[in-house]
Amino acid sequence: MSKFILSEELDRSKVFIVKHSNLEKRLDPFYYIPKISELEEKVQEHNPKPLRDYVQSVSSGATPKTTESEKYYSTKENGIPFLRVQNLSPTGQLHLDDCKYINKATHESHLKRSQVSEGDLLVKITGVGRMAVASVAPEGFIGNTNQHMVVIKTGNIEISKVLAAFLNSDIGEKLASRRATGGTRPALDYSALMSIPIIYDEKILEITKKAVKQKGEKEQQAQSLLGSINDYLLRELGITLPEKDNSLQNRIFTTTLSKVSGGRFDPIFFSKQINFLFQSKFDYRKIKDLAHSFRSGFGMGKNDQNLDKKGVVQVRPTNMMSHGVLSFHRNIYAPATFLDQYPTLKKGDILFNNTNSQALVGKTAMWENNLDQAFYSNHITVIKVKNELVDPGYLKCVLNLYQSHRYFYSICTNWNNQSGVGIEQLKTIKIPLPDLSIQKIISKRINQLYKESSILKKNGAEEMAKAQKEIESIIING
Repeated sequence: MSKFILSEELDRSKVFIVKHSNLEKRLDPFYYIPKISELEEKVQEHNPKPLRDYVQSVSSGATPKTTESEKYYSTKENGIPFLRVQNLSPTGQLHLDDCKYINKATHESHLKRSQVSEGDLLVKITGVGRMAVASVAPEGFIGNTNQHMVVIKTGNIEISKVLAAFLNSDIGEKLASRRATGGTRPALDYSALMSIPIIYDEKILEITKKAVKQKGEKEQQAQSLLGSINDYLLRELGITLPEKDNSLQNRIFTTTLSKVSGGRFDPIFFSKQINFLFQSKFDYRKIKDLAHSFRSGFGMGKNDQNLDKKGVVQVRPTNMMSHGVLSFHRNIYAPATFLDQYPTLKKGDILFNNTNSQALVGKTAMWENNLDQAFYSNHITVIKVKNELVDPGYLKCVLNLYQSHRYFYSICTNWNNQSGVGIEQLKTIKIPLPDLSIQKIISKRINQLYKESSILKKNGAEEMAKAQKEIESIIING
């Protein structure tokens, strides 16, 4: 019988042959990718135990109807934490900053089987991205969860922590993803999850703990630097923050009928809590006096996009992070033919997020030739400044200062779950204007703080990458 041989020109990671005798229950090619198959063979050499050997019980929850929120959901002060995938972390710790809450009745009846308590191992089983992300419920924790993760009771918080450390390792994630099924939304059923081979080694946990601690310290330092930016800018501008007064008397105010007739009636617009921003020691100028032009970008539906990730990036609000940082991890691409129809970003352009949720309107960045070419969406207004009057970096910083103190939150117009500041309104916004030389000093100092913060975050990520290498060595070499 002739032997079938693959061409040497083929990519063996994508085109390969599996002997019939090596086929297991599954027939999908992704399960047999050579690199992953070889990895599991190496892990099996160390006689691992399947995850099921560490499990006393496993369950998952459900998502109560958001349309009946008054029946199921509650506030942070009165409710029970309702965990979702975004609350899990590869560090093994729960992140509760963006947590929803259910009421006690829902926790004890409708979702009784998925209750979470101290020491439980929580593992992601569905969704795009990293599979089997695992976290451990901390001491004294009481919560619940939805159907996209499982609650595993191991009987011991230390066992849960060691298992989480293994599952969160790059090798653990690959072994889990190998067992996932489904196309656009991968999933691990209970049988597949329980079959993941586990190398139980407390050294993995110790390495993870050390790296997480170092990463956390770096990120805390980075956040402290970013947090100092507004204080520095306010100090340089001679603006004093008012004392916080949330009393009922301070929240009630009046205005004249002449000021609201034919205009707005919402109280936030007339609140005086933002007036301190316009008490700088420097004179103020309207943005329209400081700019050559204002122009919003264009909308682009899915039918217009290049889904193969080729073409020209269109910058959207999702590319604009806090403090004016641009990120290009999630990009939308427009056809290169659009270059004949729409303008691209130029160095020094100010990108103002004109439409978003009310809390995010006003995010501002500056284009510094981050990419060779880029368009911008209709949710962004590009301001081209008069460089002889205003430093673009300085203007970016002031607009972000306003945004962080909810100035745009107070003046934007709301409609259909969206909020916005139009071009004509943007033109009237007043900016404190010191001498150009002072503006540049301020801008330079703030950019330095950004860079120092970025370096700290990068160092923290490198600590985690180094730890993953150490863990891989333990798993593979024993």
